[in-house]
Amino acid sequence: MDKNTRDLEPEIERDFSQKMSYGSYLGLEDLLAAQHPVSKPEHHDEMLFIIQHQTSELWLKLVLHELRAVRARLMADDLRTAMKGIARIKHIQRSLTEQWSVLATLTPSEYAEFRGDLGASSGFQSYQYRAVEFLLGNKNAGMIEVFAADPQAQALLEELLGQTSIYDEFIRALHRMGYTLAPDLLERDVTQAHVFDESLMQVFRHVYENPAENWDIYEACEELVDLEDNFQLWRFRHLLTVQRTIGMKRGTGGSSGAGFLKRALDLTFFPELYAVRTEIGQR
Repeated sequence: MDKNTRDLEPEIERDFSQKMSYGSYLGLEDLLAAQHPVSKPEHHDEMLFIIQHQTSELWLKLVLHELRAVRARLMADDLRTAMKGIARIKHIQRSLTEQWSVLATLTPSEYAEFRGDLGASSGFQSYQYRAVEFLLGNKNAGMIEVFAADPQAQALLEELLGQTSIYDEFIRALHRMGYTLAPDLLERDVTQAHVFDESLMQVFRHVYENPAENWDIYEACEELVDLEDNFQLWRFRHLLTVQRTIGMKRGTGGSSGAGFLKRALDLTFFPELYAVRTEIGQR
C-alpha cells in the first residue's frame, strides 16, 4: 500500500549543532520574536497589523539598498546596470502594493478594538519610507524633525537630504553623455525637491521623438516612469486602505489621515517625464 509521505534522503543534513542552519542564517529566532502586541487583552488582529508593517519595513530596507546602488551606478555612467536595479525595485514595489490587500481584511470594528492602544505611533514615522522619498527626489527638510528622538534615523535622513537623488544623477549622466542641459539643473540645491524645468522637458522631447538614436536614454526614461507609477499606486492603495479602515478619522500620529495621504498623490519625482507626453506629436 502506498504511503502519502516522503522518505528523507540520506544525504540531507540533520545535525546543525556545529553548522549554520536556515534559521540561524536568517536570524529567525530574533525575527519571529519581534512581534509584541500591546493590546490588553491581546486582540487577535493586532498580529496582522504588526506583521504587515514589519514586512513593509523589510521591503523598504531592500528598496533603499537597491536605490543607493542605482545612484552609484548612475554616477559611474553605468546606465544599464542602474536600470537593472530599477527593474528589481519595481518587483519589490509590486509586493509592497499587493500586501495592502491583506491589511484591508481588517474591518473598522476590528481595528477599533486595539487602535487606541497604539498611542501616537504611526506609519508616518517610517524613516525608511522618508529615506526612499529623499533618494527619489522628494526632499522635505521639515520631515527630519519627526525623528528627533531617533538619532540614527535622523542622521540617515540628514545625510540623504544633502546628497543628490537618483534623478539628479540621471540628469548629470545625460550631461556627460553630451545632452545640452541648463547649468541651473546641474548646480541646483539638492536639499530641495526637484521642480519642473522646461529645458529638461525639451531634452526628453528630443529623446522621445527620436527613440532609435537615443534608445538607452529612451528606455531609462520609461523605467523611471514605471518606478513613479508604482510608487503612486502604492500611495493610492494606502489611501484606499486607510479610508476603508478608519474613514476620515485623524491619524494616530496627528496627521489629518486620509486627507494628508490624498495630498501626497499630487507630488511627483520626475515631472518632465510626464509633461513630455503632452508635447509628443504637437507642432
